Amino acid sequence: MAQDDHSSELVAADSSHAEHPHASPGTAIVLDDAFENPGFPPHRPRVTDEDPAKEKRAQRTVYTLFYLSILGSVWAIAAYMLFPIESNNVGDVRLNNMFIGLGAALALLGLGFGAVHWAKSIMVDVELADERHPIGGSPETQAAAVQVFADADRESGFTRRSVIRNSLIGALVVFPLPAVVLFRGLAPQDQLPVELISHTMWKKGTRLALDPSGVPIKAADVTIGSAFHVIPEGLQDLEHGRLEEKAKAAVLLMRLNPEDLNELPERESWSYDGIVAYSKICTHVGCPVALYEQHTHHLLCPCHQSQFDVSNHCEVIFGPAARPLPQLPIAVDDEGYLVAQSDFNEPVGPSFWERH
Repeated sequence: MAQDDHSSELVAADSSHAEHPHASPGTAIVLDDAFENPGFPPHRPRVTDEDPAKEKRAQRTVYTLFYLSILGSVWAIAAYMLFPIESNNVGDVRLNNMFIGLGAALALLGLGFGAVHWAKSIMVDVELADERHPIGGSPETQAAAVQVFADADRESGFTRRSVIRNSLIGALVVFPLPAVVLFRGLAPQDQLPVELISHTMWKKGTRLALDPSGVPIKAADVTIGSAFHVIPEGLQDLEHGRLEEKAKAAVLLMRLNPEDLNELPERESWSYDGIVAYSKICTHVGCPVALYEQHTHHLLCPCHQSQFDVSNHCEVIFGPAARPLPQLPIAVDDEGYLVAQSDFNEPVGPSFWERH
């Protein structure tokens, strides 16, 4: 007999290795007050098990929920078409998001509540203890597994309850359609997305303007160590596609000491007196690179921590980004304003956009 230091309960040490061939004699113990397995509590039948009328009502509730899920999916598609966002009006965007979200929520909740109510109210109600077995059973075990599926089909009534089954299948088929419609709508119907992504609003002579005011920037206003969020002049005047164009053309403008710039030979004419401009769109997954550390000349993407070295043509020095940020060639016009020499010489944004 041994005394337990914490609970002061008596325990009996089992020192017989023959009785417990797989246990260590030094650690195997048997409690002298061990209780027997009480088994399952008495089965309590549900109201649907005792009252056929309530079972019918539960069945109607289940397929009604599945039909509501179908309705929600259809409404999400309809809302996408009834509340367009091409106007770039914030109110239209809010209405579009709200009604599409309501439809998607109804589709999800209908499926979820219907499946749970089906399982709790209609399927066969039994208590089982399923013991673990080694992986890779014998042919007999595999045959038993097939039988388990057959029993599950019989107990759930999936084959027998055709109305519930068909409404569930219909809800599952219709449920992904809103996502298909929404994702297809991300690209124009009559233009190639790759071509649209490959070009931005920047062109020769386009002035660099402050975001969001649209005021043009003079080179004399850019001091060493400063950073500006930049958009093309004229972006604010667009009636359609303003957000899409800004998502491609957004730029960060910084001024370094010219001695700190380690420019590539072919890009020596792309900057002006230490002023450089790089795409604001991270080459990892397209997040906005918005954090600039003037002492180290590093740009940080806050989403996945990619870091770019501005002094070395924005090469990647940390993080998952696969390539440097595209550089916008800039110059100064006759009035002293910063202008673009051309569009970007490579696609902006995530590297996978380049994989035609």
